[in-house]
Amino acid sequence: MAEYICLFGKDSAAIVIKQPKKSPLFLRMIVLVFAMVCGLYICSVCLKQLSNVSFQSSQLVQTTPFDSHSLRFVTRIHYPKPQTFNRAECGHNPVRYFAILSMQRSGSGWFETLLNSHSNVSSNGEIFSVLDRRKNISSIIQTLDRVYNLDWFTSASKNECSAAIGFKWMLNQGLLDNHKEIVDYFNRRGVSAIFLFRRNPLRRMVSVLANSYDRYAKLLNGTHKSHVHSPAEADALSRYKPVINSTSLIHDLQETENSAAKALEYFNTTRHIVVFYEDLITNQTTLKQVQEFLNIPVKDLSSRQVKIHRGDLSDHIKNWEDINKTLNGTEYEKFLRADY
Repeated sequence: MAEYICLFGKDSAAIVIKQPKKSPLFLRMIVLVFAMVCGLYICSVCLKQLSNVSFQSSQLVQTTPFDSHSLRFVTRIHYPKPQTFNRAECGHNPVRYFAILSMQRSGSGWFETLLNSHSNVSSNGEIFSVLDRRKNISSIIQTLDRVYNLDWFTSASKNECSAAIGFKWMLNQGLLDNHKEIVDYFNRRGVSAIFLFRRNPLRRMVSVLANSYDRYAKLLNGTHKSHVHSPAEADALSRYKPVINSTSLIHDLQETENSAAKALEYFNTTRHIVVFYEDLITNQTTLKQVQEFLNIPVKDLSSRQVKIHRGDLSDHIKNWEDINKTLNGTEYEKFLRADY
């Protein structure tokens, strides 16, 4: 609205009309539209990151080997000073810390031998399989400190000039029970987590039962072997066909998936990636991406281990008809089919 000002003098009177001030409504609309666009963009980015690793149709699905945290955080480098030896000329070489988080019979042993074939990687095995090392959080922290300080010696130790130091840790070895303290340790020390799962938990179940049987049967000349290095040994072990409890099968599959989901939830704030056993077999770029995640030179990796249970699952389960009947028509039906 126009504003009128009247001025009266001795000799004259005047009326001055001021132009109305420009309404702030237009500017407010611009700010509002800009804020809405920014909000939509941020939401789309968050949704995209959350969709990288998700549980869908009772199967852990990942659209890319990297999740948001592997892309968001840069690997921290370290210059450890071990108490048991001198790194000498390698003392100025940076070291990355990692841990392979997995479940028994998920391919972690084979995956670890692949990593250890790299001249700059030392992965020290399943160190928390020993109960005393995980009896409480204090013993866990002490063990972790020894590993990452290069004071842990195994056949895989390259120590002086290692560029990446780690080990494998099963979810049921105190990892989930002490997750808060371990997540804090990983974030504080800059430890990167590599989750290794199987897309098909039914195949994992066959491997678990067969390996458990061989602990007592010792099918290879009276010796128990969890991993083999020849086709003849693999064929000998694969002849045993376990019987799977069809009554509890669906519940057991759900428990496996729930454990994986819980681990991902607990360690969501760490720098991590999710790798699938099946992808390591079928996708040539998966190992390259793991090496890039660890920020180490990319090399061709190899392992002497030979896969034991190959081919269709129907060849490896004694009560196949019962299992087929139990899972057909359920969300787990896809696990009956060969997936690699």
